[in-house]
Amino acid sequence: MKMIAKIDEATPYTLPETENHSFLFIHQQVMPQLEARLHRHEAWELYYVTQGFGHRTMGDELQPFSTGDVVLVPPAMPHQWNYEPQSANAEGNVCYLMVAFSPLFLTRIVDVFPEVRNALAGITLPTEARRYHGTTAADIRRSLKAIEGMNDLEQLSALLRLLPMVFASDDYTDVGNAGVPDKNVRRMMDIATYVMKHYVHTISLDDIASYVGMNRSSFCIYFRKQKGITFTQFVTNYRLDTAKELLRSTKSQVSDIAYSVGFGDLSHFNHVFSKALGMSPTEYRKYYGDNATLGEGRL
Repeated sequence: MKMIAKIDEATPYTLPETENHSFLFIHQQVMPQLEARLHRHEAWELYYVTQGFGHRTMGDELQPFSTGDVVLVPPAMPHQWNYEPQSANAEGNVCYLMVAFSPLFLTRIVDVFPEVRNALAGITLPTEARRYHGTTAADIRRSLKAIEGMNDLEQLSALLRLLPMVFASDDYTDVGNAGVPDKNVRRMMDIATYVMKHYVHTISLDDIASYVGMNRSSFCIYFRKQKGITFTQFVTNYRLDTAKELLRSTKSQVSDIAYSVGFGDLSHFNHVFSKALGMSPTEYRKYYGDNATLGEGRL
């Protein structure tokens, strides 16, 4: 079985040099398989998904993401956006807007501009990744879309206005811990990465236990202690999260979706889905279609 890069192998990454610019802004359009592997860099990263869905690794967390997600990644945090191929647009690309800036940039503007310093007064910079919600997320989306059409000076001005919103808002959820991961965190990240790569196939307890250097019995006890659920439940939840996104964003047949996320039997998929969501996959798709404006209130 092909081995996967573990967290200790997260690629140190230096953001592209931006000559005569104090920060990096990009509108990326890329095929899903070409998006960066697990990596880390010494910069703040504000990331807005404009096309695509999948699962992201943020520090010690593996969570689903979809179009519209806005996430702040702190410096040095290992992270990866693993886009599902089915989520690409007609050109075969997934898309996102990203602005990145160094800790030194933030320190300097606070030192130089009293207005920024006042706006950030009393704020403790986060060490966790943050996913924004509600009005804050909507405002960040609008700001990043607007920055794309601006000249250099306008972009800088827009970023200065954006920073208090990003760091002072309390409308967010922590989605990953930063810092140097301890042994347990690194192991859980390895497990999450393995699931992300192999969930479309059967994952045996013997295979995953061997992958992280444990026997089957010890692994089962360890995983339940760390996550509060069994490994089988964890994989099932991952598959259901992916299935929900496919039901919301594609017109694929329910049977095709079931098989594509690792369920080998349609009736079993329908049973598991209905038990977890309280409605069938078909009912879920109709509900989402009838309530598309619910946004972050979706199931």
